[in-house]
Amino acid sequence: MDFDLSPDLVAYLAELDDFIEREIKPLQAQDDNERFFDHRREHARTDWDNNGLPRPEWEALLAEARRRADAAGHLRFAWPKDMGGKGGSNVAMAVIREHLAAKGLGLHNDLQNEHSIVGNNPFILTFKEFATPEQFERYGDDVRSGAIRTGFGLTEPNHGSDATFMETRAVPETRDGVAGWLINGEKMWTTGMHVATHCMVFARTSGEDGDASGITVFLVPSKAPGVKIEEWMWTFNMPTDHPRVSFTDVWVPDEAIWGVVGRGLGLGQSFVHQNRIRQAASSLGAAVFCIEESVRYARQRKPFGKPLSDNQAIQWPLVELATQAEMLRLLIRKTAWQMDHMPHKEVERQISDKVSMCNYWGNRLCCEAADRAMQVHGGIGYSRHKPFEHIYRHHRRYRITEGSEEIQMRKVAAFLFGYMGPRKAEFAGL
Repeated sequence: MDFDLSPDLVAYLAELDDFIEREIKPLQAQDDNERFFDHRREHARTDWDNNGLPRPEWEALLAEARRRADAAGHLRFAWPKDMGGKGGSNVAMAVIREHLAAKGLGLHNDLQNEHSIVGNNPFILTFKEFATPEQFERYGDDVRSGAIRTGFGLTEPNHGSDATFMETRAVPETRDGVAGWLINGEKMWTTGMHVATHCMVFARTSGEDGDASGITVFLVPSKAPGVKIEEWMWTFNMPTDHPRVSFTDVWVPDEAIWGVVGRGLGLGQSFVHQNRIRQAASSLGAAVFCIEESVRYARQRKPFGKPLSDNQAIQWPLVELATQAEMLRLLIRKTAWQMDHMPHKEVERQISDKVSMCNYWGNRLCCEAADRAMQVHGGIGYSRHKPFEHIYRHHRRYRITEGSEEIQMRKVAAFLFGYMGPRKAEFAGL
């Protein structure tokens, strides 16, 4: 196997670095935009008197960075070519996201809200793979242009990882001669609803609790009658754009269905597999940043008249983390390569355990690296004048929100012991 990056990808990383130097860093430096990244970051980003939502000027800055990245041809790198992108592979995205996250905090890549000059939009491929030809014709232009911005309504107040037990229901109802559906239920953590035009609402339309089939996805306008933001959930890392949303007698026509009736769970799985492998790469990059910053600091800091790095108590924990980072990088890139070499819908059946391995270990590694960086840096590491507390608080959420560690480990166990996946036939006779 050849572990070297392709010359084209190496050249593209250099192109991204040049774009950051020419366009993004000057934008970050002007008009005191550094307040969004230095020790003032959480306060500068958060409108505390408006439910803790992101301040408009913060989101405007992110939008301007994305506009410049789009104009330069970077933002839609991972989009399919027939949807205006460059068809960037999963391997390329993994490498790019590690590369950008390893640079630390900055306008080039702020994962608190999935902002990046190279966009992570798993919704695009999900739409391409699962929309019917009629739906693609109806919504394609709006999806490509950004006229449709969606929240992701899967999790519920009483159901998270047990998504097949969701209480949200949709029943057929015809209005004024138009066939449609009446939706009732609640969703949690529907990120981005303050700016979303629509919400992808997962609702049970048939079957029983626990059935994987019988769940349908509806594209519900965010301003439709009966859609209500009940509360904004304040989190460990602010600002928040994560509400609890209720849907009370919300009616939508048949054309609001995405994909096929009763087969909506596949859309959710498609979304999370793309997101998990990319999030793993970002967590790896952030971990590498914490490790490298700790090494540099330990070489420079001289308590008791000698470098801090002379002490094995400093060296060995960082050695452990650096070793894990090297191994994780190989697994991420191998898994991404496998994703690139199989039909998109086969990922769940063949290697979703590997995707879960990458994700849960990457997120855990990042938190451990940030915690160790605080310890190595001492008091200044604990302060907000260093980025480690922000990295820890942000990435700590991914040990829950990308599918909790426990759920992802359960997926790995199911494949390992043959309860599902390629080894199921091997154990069938036991």
